[in-house]
Amino acid sequence: MPLVQANGLQIQIEEHGQPTDPAVLLIMGLATQLVHWPPVMIESLVNAGYRVITFDNRDIGLSERLEGKSSPSPAMMLLSRAVRLGWLLAPYNLSDMADDTIGILDALELDEAHLLGVSMGGMIGQIVSAKHPGRIKSFTSIMSTTNNPALPKTRPEIVRAIIKARSHRRTPEDQVEQSMALLQMIGSPDGDRDDVALRELVASSVVRCNYPAGVRRQIAAIVASGDLREWTRQISVPTLVMHGRVDPLTPYQGSVDMSSLIPGSRLEVIDGMGHDLPPRYIGRINQLIADHIGSVENGGGSTRAA
Repeated sequence: MPLVQANGLQIQIEEHGQPTDPAVLLIMGLATQLVHWPPVMIESLVNAGYRVITFDNRDIGLSERLEGKSSPSPAMMLLSRAVRLGWLLAPYNLSDMADDTIGILDALELDEAHLLGVSMGGMIGQIVSAKHPGRIKSFTSIMSTTNNPALPKTRPEIVRAIIKARSHRRTPEDQVEQSMALLQMIGSPDGDRDDVALRELVASSVVRCNYPAGVRRQIAAIVASGDLREWTRQISVPTLVMHGRVDPLTPYQGSVDMSSLIPGSRLEVIDGMGHDLPPRYIGRINQLIADHIGSVENGGGSTRAA
């Protein structure tokens, strides 16, 4: 896996498929590394004829760590949000991370790509799609939000679990246990996941990167960026918005809000799905993505579902 220079940072990427095929760039969520993309999702896109590019966001995985930058506590950032002063504490925001994304396209000499973002990746994707419509062929958002302050909030116990699991240094064994507990809390209740395989993935990702300061900075970037609707309203590229109806971390109303602001977008709310990409629903998700991107490649566009 190579490192590329993107927006002044060293970003770790991984490529799948043929370099001459249309590109699909995948943006992961908070504190989550590129190794967490379901292989079956990547394989589905490659088999459909696409070049799939995944990467570690700044401050996570094998991408550059912003050592020396402040890493404010999540509690302090949440307090600052109440008085709208988060931008004073955060060393960067989601717009900076959107520039990283475009920097990857520049580094790979790609004029354009399809964009897919999950959770925080969907927030970043909204900004990328709004700022650079000429570079984005289509946008797919999964389990994300506009950060509209009027939307339903994450339950406090889940916020505490995130802070406990992902923003404090502990032994690798404890980190795995805390991460598994969080994933059980926010995942699909009946997602048919293999918990043994999931534990192995979590354990390997902890070995690959265990950097709480970076997680705190990513949390700060989300809080400091605030309401994203000024970006969402500017999106003009064909857009597919997906969300699980029982997502306890990012309530599905965030995607409803997003779709309502993007003309011609298609909204798919998946009953029974939480804040994950579980085996039970991954086939449907893959098909929706393939249909959306394929429609754009064939000269059509995504239309709003009834």
